[in-house]
Amino acid sequence: MSKLKKTPDFKNEAEEREFWESHDSADYVDWSQAQRASFPKLKPSTKTISLRLPEALLDRIKIEANKRDMPYQSLIKVWLADDVDQNRRTE
Repeated sequence: MSKLKKTPDFKNEAEEREFWESHDSADYVDWSQAQRASFPKLKPSTKTISLRLPEALLDRIKIEANKRDMPYQSLIKVWLADDVDQNRRTE
């Protein structure tokens, strides 16, 4: 394997992100030496959004969530994720 390039020092995470978006990590990392890592307690980051729904729709969602014994916001997230996954498979 050819000699690896030295990874630059970054001032901040944004600078590092910009660098890796335009450079191939294979030039800097010997991936043949990589080992699989597991982060079981790592939670995905979330972002709060504002979503306006008709009250009747929100009431129906809350009824469905209650039937499943789960918070209605969690049910909305499940439905959205399922729909996105299904659309991705049909493309």
